[in-house]
Amino acid sequence: MERFATLLDRLSYTPQRNGKLRLLADHFSTTPDPDRGYALAALTGALDFKTAKAAAIRSLVSERVDPVLFELSYDYVGDLAETAALIWPRKHGANRAPDLVEVIDGLSTVTRAGAPALIESWLDALDAQSRWALLKLVTGGLRVGVSARLAKTALAQFGDVDVTEIEELWHGLQPPYESLFAWLDGKADKPVNAAKAPFRPVMLAHPVDDGAFERLNPDDFLAEYKWDGIRIQAVSEAGVRRLYTRTGDDISHAFPDVLAALEFEGAIDGELLIRTADGQVAPFSDLQQRLNRKTVSKTMMTRLPGFIRAYDILVEGEEDVRSLPLTERRETLERLLKQTGSTRIDLSETVRFEDWSDLDALRADPPHALAEGVMIKRKDSPYLAGRPKGPWWKYKRDPFLIDAVLMYAQRGHGKRSSFYSDFTFGVWREEDGEQVLTPVGKAYFGFTDDELKKLDKFVRDNTVERFGPVRSVAARPDFGLVLEIAFEGLNRSPRHKSGVAMRFPRIHRIRWDKPAGEADTLDTVVKILPKPLTPTAKQ
Repeated sequence: MERFATLLDRLSYTPQRNGKLRLLADHFSTTPDPDRGYALAALTGALDFKTAKAAAIRSLVSERVDPVLFELSYDYVGDLAETAALIWPRKHGANRAPDLVEVIDGLSTVTRAGAPALIESWLDALDAQSRWALLKLVTGGLRVGVSARLAKTALAQFGDVDVTEIEELWHGLQPPYESLFAWLDGKADKPVNAAKAPFRPVMLAHPVDDGAFERLNPDDFLAEYKWDGIRIQAVSEAGVRRLYTRTGDDISHAFPDVLAALEFEGAIDGELLIRTADGQVAPFSDLQQRLNRKTVSKTMMTRLPGFIRAYDILVEGEEDVRSLPLTERRETLERLLKQTGSTRIDLSETVRFEDWSDLDALRADPPHALAEGVMIKRKDSPYLAGRPKGPWWKYKRDPFLIDAVLMYAQRGHGKRSSFYSDFTFGVWREEDGEQVLTPVGKAYFGFTDDELKKLDKFVRDNTVERFGPVRSVAARPDFGLVLEIAFEGLNRSPRHKSGVAMRFPRIHRIRWDKPAGEADTLDTVVKILPKPLTPTAKQ
């Protein structure tokens, strides 16, 4: 457990990607089985312990420590696992410290009723750093800046193989991945892919840079609209059907209506979207209601029907077609979709353009309200895993910008747990003849470490109310902090008081110079809402 705790601690304080890769590769090379496999499973989200959650941890700590002291400490630290680990009074004569395998086995077999006593015994035996790692493992909130993709990349570096080989094997493997490590150690053959309807690593695009169009010939490319959904891979092979996200997460359970439409043999690449009652593309907020659900009701499937806008094809029947040029793959995809004839899958339309200026105009003001811009793809490009430079480009429309006023702040997590780094902002609206602020969004990135320190100081110096871990700051027409907010789109949202929900908001600039009373109004923001498409608009 101590080795795992040290890894988590070093990862959380290593911001650089290459530094994290080195830490992970070193851990895989120096840690024996099955510990390294369970560490990998924890980092990639492959472990889920249902017997102990955050409420049980709070209850345990409150029995050992003055509840008022614990709440004050939690309010200051801002992270449950870190607070509990630091404040937990170590018990003399406790049992030996458990190793990682013992913890995994215990959490996997203990009942809900027996979990608190088991965790309590471990907390008594561990030091503060290992207690923190244990509680992060129990609650599933590692937050050490390691994605599943990064962990797999570290595995590939450790074993000197291509990360795509690991990606294609991944769904047929189970923790603690001993056959995988035996192969990467050079002690065994590559594991046979046991997964049915496996995930294949997706091909990604680069943002268009300033000199791209000077280097690229428009005749070599085709373009299509970039839609505001989530990138998916739909696979139907040997009677098994699956929907994967671009990172390989299986979301089939949340979209049985889409899964039922995969009446083909092969694997296609596309965008998962929701269709409105009149056949248009629905806002991302509608899709969001169906994501991350373990089950979905028939009522929700009827109200929010999912469908795929297909971009590409990877496998047709038993033939891998990724090496074919894009134009041939599109012909294959079009033929496959015509044979399927499902209304749940349609073909992404190509965009006609003569030169880059034509495309720039379509990118800046696409005819479809929910298109984010355009994708540009070389006609002769094979389907290559990862993000190769040159074949595919994404050319998004410029973000929207508004001036908003900081209203509330909350502490962050991990290395930001001692800073107020999650900011709720609002715009002005008139109420009973007065200007009042209405929250329109929340942002927690877009600023430098130095700017974070200044924002944190402003929050502490200008707090007017406290609501648990949240602080309300002074915000009046004559005083307040203006934040220039960038965001990708705006949707109507009856769940929010403002009636709108932002897509990917972030702090673009801190307007220390601007009076709060000159920030934008709700009327100005609402004007950004996409206009409803006419019934004749082509989707």
